[in-house]
Amino acid sequence: MNKEAILEGLLYVQGDEGISLGEVCNILQIDEDEAKDLVLSLKNKYEQPDRGLRIHYLGNCFKLTTKEEHREYYKKLVDDVTISSTLSNAALETLAIIAYNEPITRLQIDELRGVDTTYTIRRLVAKGLIKECGRADIPGRPLLYKTTDDFLDYFNLSTKDDLPPIEKIEELKKEDADLYKSNYKEVF
Repeated sequence: MNKEAILEGLLYVQGDEGISLGEVCNILQIDEDEAKDLVLSLKNKYEQPDRGLRIHYLGNCFKLTTKEEHREYYKKLVDDVTISSTLSNAALETLAIIAYNEPITRLQIDELRGVDTTYTIRRLVAKGLIKECGRADIPGRPLLYKTTDDFLDYFNLSTKDDLPPIEKIEELKKEDADLYKSNYKEVF
């Protein structure tokens, strides 16, 4: 078992939230000194010039981040991603959840979708379809998200009131379900 590889995966999975030294110790079942050595070893590997990531200690957590010296290329990527590019099903589902429930936290979106939406939310923010609109008044004060005017433009809506009512969506789902019904009975 390569603990360094596991740590790298943990950092990736945690994304913006990062992972604390205590969590590393607990998950890998190692002591604090071994955890520090493990993080330092991986950090040193990422500091090499042929790597695009690094490990930063921010907010009492270790996080994978991009290298500052490559910023101009990351900016080009974000700038080149136009809103006219197609949206994935994950992005469309996330947008729908935000549009019908805004303002909403990422955790609430994750619970409704049943999967982690960190990456999807980042992409939607980069495309300008959603934005941060404050912090929730709950422990941890997580960020709240809502749709933007660009969202309305993208979907050719004048206001959020132009969104179809939830009841209409439920009717469409029932109609789609009928497509899979068969008049034939299985013999086996």
